[in-house]
Amino acid sequence: MGAVIGIFGSDALAGATQVAMMTIGFLAALIGIKNGLSWSAIEQSIIYSSTKIVGPILIFLSIGALIGSFMLSGAVPSLLYYGLNILSPTYFYPLTCLICALVATCIGSSWTTAATIGVALIGVSYGFALSPEITAGAIVSGAYFGDKMSPLSETTNLAPAVAGSELFDHIRHMAWVSIPSFIIAVLGFLVIGLNTNVTEGSQASIASFVQTLDQYFTISPINLIPIALLLWLAVKKVPAFLAIMGVSLLACVFTLIFQYQALLTFAGGANAVTLIKSFWVVLFDGFSITTDNASVNTLLSRGGMASMVSMVWLVIASMMMTGVLEKIGYIDVLMRFMLKFVRSTGSLIASTMATCLGVNIVTGDQYMSLVLPGHMWKSEYNKRQLASVNLSRTLEDAGTLSSPLIPWNACGVYMAGTLAVATIAYLPYCFFNLINPLIALLFAFLNIKILRLKQENL
Repeated sequence: MGAVIGIFGSDALAGATQVAMMTIGFLAALIGIKNGLSWSAIEQSIIYSSTKIVGPILIFLSIGALIGSFMLSGAVPSLLYYGLNILSPTYFYPLTCLICALVATCIGSSWTTAATIGVALIGVSYGFALSPEITAGAIVSGAYFGDKMSPLSETTNLAPAVAGSELFDHIRHMAWVSIPSFIIAVLGFLVIGLNTNVTEGSQASIASFVQTLDQYFTISPINLIPIALLLWLAVKKVPAFLAIMGVSLLACVFTLIFQYQALLTFAGGANAVTLIKSFWVVLFDGFSITTDNASVNTLLSRGGMASMVSMVWLVIASMMMTGVLEKIGYIDVLMRFMLKFVRSTGSLIASTMATCLGVNIVTGDQYMSLVLPGHMWKSEYNKRQLASVNLSRTLEDAGTLSSPLIPWNACGVYMAGTLAVATIAYLPYCFFNLINPLIALLFAFLNIKILRLKQENL
C-alpha cells in the first residue's frame, strides 16, 4: 500500500489502491492456504465481509444521483451565491472556513471544495495581503468539517458501513464532538482576523464566480428547500437510501419549475423526450456546465451514479482484503498486541485513534485508515457493550481528519498541490482537524456521549 501511494501519489485512489488491496488479499490467501486453510473457507469469509456493504453501495449510488440533481436544480449554485456575497477582509478567515464547510456539506467532497472555492479563496487572500497559510488552514478545516458531516461524503458513508452503524445515527453522534470543535476553530480564525491588519484588495475572482452563477441559474432561497428537506429527513431518522433518492427526484421537479432555462441549456432541446432524457442523464452521469469561468465549470460539473463506481470498487476491494486478513488471523495478532494497552473505554477509543493515525501514516490512504481499524476493533466494542456509533465516530475523528495533515498521505499531497501551500505550512492552522481528536479523547475518558448498545437508537 505504501509503495502504491509513493508511486502514484494522489492518483492511487483511481485504481492502483484497489489493485493493491486485491493483491494483498491474494498474497494473504496464499499464506492462509499454506497454514492449512482451504480456499473455500477463505472465500466464505470474503463473501461474508462483502454482504455488509450491499446497503452502503446503494447509498453511494443514490448519493451520486443526488449530487447531480442538486447541481441542476440550483441548490448548490444558490448556496454558493449567498455564501460568496458575505466575504469581507476583516472576517475573511472565519468566513472562508464557514463557506468551505457549507460547500463541502452540500457536495460531500473536501477535495472538490478545495480545488474550486478553495483555490479562489487563496487568490483572494493574496489580494487582501493575508496569509495564504492561514487561509489554507481555514479551507482545510471547513472542507473537512463539511465532508465529515455530509451524508453525501464517501468517508461519512464508509465509516458507519465498516462499523455497522446507520448513516444518520453516525452523523448525529459525530455532531456532539464535531460542532463544538468547529465553533472553537471558527472563533480561532475570528481572533486571528480581528488582530490582522488588512488592506483592500481585488475580489475579481469572487465577483466573476458570483456573476457566472447569477447568469446561468435562477438564484433564490427556494432552491435551498431540497437541502433543508434532506437535513430534516436526517433528523427524523428516515432511512438514508429512501431520503436521498426521494430528495434527488424532488430536486428534479424543482429544476423543471425553477431552473427551466438551465435545464434547456443542459438538455440541448425543449421537446419532452429530450427533457426527460436530461433528467435521466443527470442522475446516472451527473451534471455538466460550460461557462467562461473555469472554477464554476469544475465545481458544478459532477455527480451521477457513475461517479461513485470507483468508490464502490474501492469498498469491494477493501472488503475482499479485510475478509482474507480476518480469516488467516492477521487482525487477531494485531488486536492481541493492541489490547495490552486497553484498560478502559477511554483507552479503547485512544487505541482506535492511534491505529487510524498509524494506518494513515504507513499507507497514506484515508480509506484504509477507516476500513482496517474498523474491522480490527469492531468485536472489542461489541464485547464491551459499546454502540457501533462510538466506533464509526472515532474512525472519522482520527482517520478522516488526520489524512490532510500527513505530507505523504494522498489527501495531504492533494491539498498542498491544489492550494499551493506546503502541508507542514498549513498544518498548524487546521484548527478543526487538530481540536476535534482532542475533544473526542476528552469525551472518551470522561465518558461523555459514549453510548451503550441499548442506547444506540435513542
